[in-house]
Amino acid sequence: MNIREERHKRHRSISVLIVDDHPLFRDGLAQAIDLEDDIRVIGQSADGEEALRATQQLHPDVVLLDINLPSMNGMQVTRQIKTQQPQIAVVVVTAYHDSQQVLHAMRTGASAYCSKDITPDDLIGIIRDVADGLFIVGEDRFTDRELRQWVNSNVEAATGPYALDPEDHFVPLSPREMEILQFVVRGLSNKEIAKALRISHQTVKNHMTSILKKLNVQDRTQAAVTALRYGWVRIQDTGSDENPAGRE
Repeated sequence: MNIREERHKRHRSISVLIVDDHPLFRDGLAQAIDLEDDIRVIGQSADGEEALRATQQLHPDVVLLDINLPSMNGMQVTRQIKTQQPQIAVVVVTAYHDSQQVLHAMRTGASAYCSKDITPDDLIGIIRDVADGLFIVGEDRFTDRELRQWVNSNVEAATGPYALDPEDHFVPLSPREMEILQFVVRGLSNKEIAKALRISHQTVKNHMTSILKKLNVQDRTQAAVTALRYGWVRIQDTGSDENPAGRE
């Protein structure tokens, strides 16, 4: 019997929340997980805001989370989950497989990052490992201290939207900056964004300057392309929004 099997034998039941906007994918994950006697699916969510409500109500041990979600992207959801309930392990399961995106996810607080073509057996193993407090990057398993060392070494070599100071915030963009970036993708001007969010034109300009700097891009178009490339903003979610929240 190997170490993982021994740990499985003595492991408590692991509760899992699945977050993805595709019902068939959610159901497929749930069916695979339900075959295991030590892991149970306690809920499913189709968007980011619903996922946050579910974590508050259900307190899962592990959240399986897509990046490209309606209302809030998976990176935003991960950060809020880890801020509110740091004991929850977040496993990002996404079609957006990119080495810099992996770094971003781990800096945000994810415990693991997986491609959607992962085998059920491998995903089950990851669920058990993150429930035990490990962090998974590719084939590597890390303790918390080892992960911090891995992140710092990779941040130093990062480029593009991840070329940040290792002491900077774990997420490139703040919630307000991400909100403004969504309007940029929709093609709104600074003046239009200011009106929609009920903030000053200068405040929007200041946020835009920060966004361009953090993403290491030259203009709004490059910022929009970056947001779409990494699944932070969905094309289908860039329609009109007559009354966006006026949070500052």
